Amino acid sequence: MQITSRFTVAVHTLIAIEFFKGRHKTTSEFLAGSVRVNPVVIRRILQNLKAAGLIEVKAGSGGAQLTRRPDDITLYDVYKAVDSVGDSIFHFHESPNPACPVGRNIHAVLDGHLDDAQTALENELRKVTLRDLLGELDEKTA
Repeated sequence: MQITSRFTVAVHTLIAIEFFKGRHKTTSEFLAGSVRVNPVVIRRILQNLKAAGLIEVKAGSGGAQLTRRPDDITLYDVYKAVDSVGDSIFHFHESPNPACPVGRNIHAVLDGHLDDAQTALENELRKVTLRDLLGELDEKTA
């Protein structure tokens, strides 16, 4: 189980958009240079973030900007925007053996715990805002 890199690339992208606001046009090419990925990857991420209402993108080379204050964007918002893992972070193996006592009962034994773990992750992501991360970045770059 692993959350895809789309999540961290999207967070990096949003932080860069706000950090460089007023200093650089945050085009896909510029953002790709910061993340060190192909601009196509950034354009896909920007599409997801735009669809989620987190950014707007100016046509041509106008760049991107946040549509909400950094205090109002959480890591959970980003996580959901880029659809990092679908409905569950845990992928259950297919077709456990119903003739086996373990296979027959594994969902009943494990599903609730996995749901609790996912809820805990999502609750932690809800606690961290883009403003929090920008503050930490300011401390590191000072």
